[in-house]
Amino acid sequence: MKFTSSQSELNSNLSLVSRAVASRPTHPVLGNVLFCADEEKGEISLTAFDLSLGIRTSFRAEVVEGGKITLPAKLLNDIVSRLGEGEITISVEENENDEEHSLAFLKTASAQFQIRGMKADEFPELPTVADGEIVNLPIVALTEGLKGALFAASGDETKQVLTGVHLTKTVDCLEFAATDGHRLAVVQTPLEEVESASGGFNVTIPARALRELERMMSTKQNIETITLHVDDSQVIFEMGEQRLTSRKLEGAYPTYNQLIPKSFERSLVLDRKQLIRCLELVAVLSDQKNNLVKFSLDSENDRLSLAVESPDLGSAKESMAAEIQGESGDIAFNVKYLMDGLKALPNNDIQMQLNASTQPVIFTPLGGLKMTYLVMPVQIRQ
Repeated sequence: MKFTSSQSELNSNLSLVSRAVASRPTHPVLGNVLFCADEEKGEISLTAFDLSLGIRTSFRAEVVEGGKITLPAKLLNDIVSRLGEGEITISVEENENDEEHSLAFLKTASAQFQIRGMKADEFPELPTVADGEIVNLPIVALTEGLKGALFAASGDETKQVLTGVHLTKTVDCLEFAATDGHRLAVVQTPLEEVESASGGFNVTIPARALRELERMMSTKQNIETITLHVDDSQVIFEMGEQRLTSRKLEGAYPTYNQLIPKSFERSLVLDRKQLIRCLELVAVLSDQKNNLVKFSLDSENDRLSLAVESPDLGSAKESMAAEIQGESGDIAFNVKYLMDGLKALPNNDIQMQLNASTQPVIFTPLGGLKMTYLVMPVQIRQ
């Protein structure tokens, strides 16, 4: 195998796939990136796979001789990222006396490296979806949905199905839902003229895979749709020359719509950016042990007060205008949960709806994308 490519092309593609390399590989080859050089197409494909998440990408290069090899991801990233702009040539020498390893030579105009790689036949195949749902989705819809829901997925691996985002597709809508047990984010993005083999599906995809998908989509300025393949165990996203494959999360996702109250005793119309500024100001006094903010609703004067108290640091209070319907009262929240949701809401004019101080509160945008953010309040001593 022998090919030449630019440093920038190799570096960007290598950085992309390396995010799917296992941090603690169960087999040495899983710590490597698979290089495939196609002389006929003049193309290099790179693949990384940790047996759960896989990423493959390809790019044009001057291929002198086709072939395959796997090379250590971290080592190669460290080398290529430090090389200056210019051409890089990688060639491989097979060692007939060593059935597992090959030697790769990396050369630039002024530098030369020898890297010990492993044979490509040790590398596991990326999963494919032979039968299942195939749907072309607008990148805009996916981007908006992930921005509004991904942050609410649980980071606790013991919660399994809650570590993902639940996608439900109907004929004209793609719904994203994520919850960690303390908050719930639901986003509905409209679908128009979407090509699909059937009416709909629902699937729970690991948040880690979707974060990588989000990162990949952010670099695709000239691609408008992404193809999603779904079967009983896998999901595959394809856009242009890039592919991301991930296992599905098993288990029934909570019936989250039942958690959202149908009616409310009180509501507030708020300026989202002003609320975030007030929250950021008083949150300076919050700490790890007492990461709470108290909302005091003054319906008579249409004011919302935010207060934080810390036994070790002191206290802070700020107020802002609010259109309040219903009785005055107090309610408290975890600062981080509240801030995460407010930053994800897609419109500046928002509505806050609540009942008793121990029952779920929801935040929704007034106009624009349809999103519901539910957060559980924290009980406070009166």
